[in-house]
Amino acid sequence: MRMQLLMQASLKGSRQVDLTFYNSSMKKVVHAACPHDCPDACGVLITVEDGRATRIQGDPAHPVTRGFLCAKVTKYLDRVYSPDRVLYPMRRVQPKGQGKGDASDFTRISWDEALNEIATRLRKTSDEFGPEAILPYSYAGTLGMLNNTGMAHRFFYRLGASQLDRTICATAGGDALITVLGRKLGTEPEQFRHSKYIIAWGANIHGNNVHLWPFIEEARRNGAKLVVIDPYKTRTARCADWHLPINPGTDVALALAIMHVIINENLYDADYVSRYTLGFEELKQRVQEYPAVRVAQLTGIAAADIEKLAREYATSRPAVIRVNYGVQRAQNGGMAVRAITMLPCITGSWKEVGGGLQLSTSGAFPLNKEAIERPDLMLKSPLGRAARIINMSELGKALTQIDSPPVKAIFVYNSNPAVVAPNHNDVVRGFLRPDLFTVVHEQFFTDTAQYADILLPATTFFEHKDLQPSYGHYYLQVSNPAIAPLGECKSNTELFAELAQRMGFTDDCFRQTEDEMIDAALTSTQPGWLEGVTRERLEAEGHIRLKFGEGPFLPYAQGNFPTPSGKAELLNERLTSQGLDPVANFVAPSESRHAEKAQHFPLELLSRKADNFLNSTFANLSSIQKMEQPELLEMSASDAQPRGIREGDWVRVFNDRGEVRLRAHVNGAVQPGVVATRLTWASLSPSRKSINALTSETLTDIGRGATFYSCLVEVEKESS
Repeated sequence: MRMQLLMQASLKGSRQVDLTFYNSSMKKVVHAACPHDCPDACGVLITVEDGRATRIQGDPAHPVTRGFLCAKVTKYLDRVYSPDRVLYPMRRVQPKGQGKGDASDFTRISWDEALNEIATRLRKTSDEFGPEAILPYSYAGTLGMLNNTGMAHRFFYRLGASQLDRTICATAGGDALITVLGRKLGTEPEQFRHSKYIIAWGANIHGNNVHLWPFIEEARRNGAKLVVIDPYKTRTARCADWHLPINPGTDVALALAIMHVIINENLYDADYVSRYTLGFEELKQRVQEYPAVRVAQLTGIAAADIEKLAREYATSRPAVIRVNYGVQRAQNGGMAVRAITMLPCITGSWKEVGGGLQLSTSGAFPLNKEAIERPDLMLKSPLGRAARIINMSELGKALTQIDSPPVKAIFVYNSNPAVVAPNHNDVVRGFLRPDLFTVVHEQFFTDTAQYADILLPATTFFEHKDLQPSYGHYYLQVSNPAIAPLGECKSNTELFAELAQRMGFTDDCFRQTEDEMIDAALTSTQPGWLEGVTRERLEAEGHIRLKFGEGPFLPYAQGNFPTPSGKAELLNERLTSQGLDPVANFVAPSESRHAEKAQHFPLELLSRKADNFLNSTFANLSSIQKMEQPELLEMSASDAQPRGIREGDWVRVFNDRGEVRLRAHVNGAVQPGVVATRLTWASLSPSRKSINALTSETLTDIGRGATFYSCLVEVEKESS
């Protein structure tokens, strides 16, 4: 009877009781949260029988997850119980680059041996070259607060290791958003159902933000129009009412042209603009330089379509923009996001339920990061100060060129840089250095693991506890462990706590439990939105919406922008110190069809993320591989025919940085002048090289991020 009552409470969305349910056969259902790098941050229910997970499903009570999961996570049991999991610590026995590139290059060792060897090598490196010769490299393999940063940051701060500028994915867009709005907030996904005009700008919602899709479909059933602006005909574009293929790297020009029409035709909200924005007159002057006729030549979108888009967006109320991080992976990507962010500020759509814009909602989670990460520990390091900062988007340079001090040890966790980092060839050259001591903490034998000196087994989110915020909605969750760690796997929290003991760090923070760390994270220094949120409530209720008051969250309906001026900053003079225009302007990427380099490499490459992988995660699982074809190079017939390339031909894709081998797919997904392929592991690709063998370490205009989509190549048919 108790089991029935608990299950009924769960299905009704009322969680006043423990989220673990038992019956006579010791079956239990555990509430967890998907921690992967996705805005949806799904609530998950994991069924466990006799200690083994047997089912995973979306939490039906979570207002965004609503009972379903993406195709990737639906098959997560295949990942957890894969025979390819790394389950034990291992030490390299074959020289780097001379073995088979698999587990046979390693021998199993104990955790004591592994931790002792790592501690000894890190001390030796620090003593000989200084602690800044040690580089931690991580990103978003998990976004849980504890295992993403947490104990690892504490460890490396206390050690005095170089700091990692974590720029590879989101800083250009996130920092640009802040230059206008002051904080990373946006329209909550539930409000999209009320929208009448939805623009997906560089956002493949159907492919990588799937829990927003039902709200959009509900809006469309009620008469809304979905417009997709994207150089690639994504899943979302195929489902849209209107797809506008845009030349890569020209989004800032399009946004300025849209504002040209809106302002010149008096379609803007004059009251909202006068009360809540700064710099409108300067913006009005700037957009005169971007009439639709001129911008049509840059973007490849007809002038009439630009004007139509502007008028429809400004007069359809409410209108919302879902802009995603693809836009900001061009060299001018920060300025593009900045210009797009201005649009709801001049139309006043922030006032309306179902209006506004969403890039990230992460700024709404005022968790106590200092208590979790403890940056004060840098003062207790051998340096006695903050360590130098190395940009992760320049890893190839860091491993092959930095010499003051050189990077002599690298500790990789939550990332697969041998696949995802730009300038792949230099990254690999760096990892092959015999004098570089490399530790990799991983779930699988990834491309990066192939270069490890010590390989450590990592848990999945089924096997550890964490605190889960989101960058796509406003619900905070605790993720509970469902099963015991497989083999000898350890979480990041456990690993770095134990390693700290081996290094002789006596600080109390290295002995904190997971629960104590979660409690510390919830002691926000910013009162309000976390009011009443405790670990105990999260454990009992599964998810808690941040406290914004009753009704829909409209952060900027009455201004209240957390900028220095208190207004949306259409003019931001602080940008001038970075050599940037304080309003916005279009500067063509140095690798684009407008650049001199295009004479030799005339095609713009989109190294896309696969719909069914997540960056490089999931790429090695056979059940997921069946849903993707990452070995293809998609190109238009007008580009294929002059090169003598036909469907299915093997082609060489190259530039002055490297080359890869792919199979041609001549289709309608890209416009002339653009080619596209999908990221996968180098070891799984035909040429055994990452597509990032072609991308550069050029940085974005704002945020110093990676410029994956500003990349010129040439393609030629391989001789038989």
